[in-house]
Amino acid sequence: MSGLDYKLLTALAAIIETQSFELAAKRLFISQSAISQRIKLLEENIGHPMLIRSQPIELTAVGEQLLSHFRKVQQLENELLPELLPDKPTKAMKISIAVNADSIATWFIKAVTPVLKEHLVELNLLVEHEKRTLDKLRSGEAIGAVSVIEKPLKGYRSFELGKMHYFLVASKSFQQKYFNKGVTKASLKMAPGISYDHKDDMHVHFIAKHFDLAASEYYCHSVRSAEAFVELSKQGVAYALLPELQIKNELATGELVKLCPEKQLVETLYWHSWVLVKGINKKISQEIIRVGQELLD
Repeated sequence: MSGLDYKLLTALAAIIETQSFELAAKRLFISQSAISQRIKLLEENIGHPMLIRSQPIELTAVGEQLLSHFRKVQQLENELLPELLPDKPTKAMKISIAVNADSIATWFIKAVTPVLKEHLVELNLLVEHEKRTLDKLRSGEAIGAVSVIEKPLKGYRSFELGKMHYFLVASKSFQQKYFNKGVTKASLKMAPGISYDHKDDMHVHFIAKHFDLAASEYYCHSVRSAEAFVELSKQGVAYALLPELQIKNELATGELVKLCPEKQLVETLYWHSWVLVKGINKKISQEIIRVGQELLD
């Protein structure tokens, strides 16, 4: 093999993005058999399978490496073309970032806003658990990620942003109804909580650590919205483990109260970006680091 055939890598990326051979073929204006042949040829050239044909379609370890490389090449091309062809119509630069829901609800939007105002960018935020955002870098789906993991992947570097402080909170009426004698194992078994989804282990770990309760011993609503956590808590229908940064106003006005202020969860966040990041991607990276370090304790 003399080198990588980027036409074949384009086919691989299209399949992963659309999760369908048929839709990927339509995107590339070729037949479904043609895109299958491209994947077969790529696998023959490299000598390894690229895809796990499951639901969802997944990449093999080699497929992840190739797709990650392809995304980096796309980044460099997106930065280079406007410089080489300044008179040509500019297309929006596509930037995908993996970030946790709590960061979006608190500080992250402020970080990316200046770049979005200044440049033509098509932003794709991949909302994922803070322990799993690096998977999006590994698979090539994202060019940067906010994570609680400090160690960067090969070819990337990490920057400490700061700390998020989480407390159990509820409305005063909810506190009086369920925790009028304090937060205990017995009261937690009767009080409805909120978790992001079945993969959200932050709430589970907090309750297990401080109150020695397993997840099966109490119940939680599952709501995939950080903002809805706050609203449900304010409405007095559940308690939640929330970042203090998100509810400063509610705590100040008394809409929400800390149920056990002596107990908290502290998560350190890191920004991961490609070592060779430049141009608009570099500006976004710099703003994320600046705003994160400014707003996070």
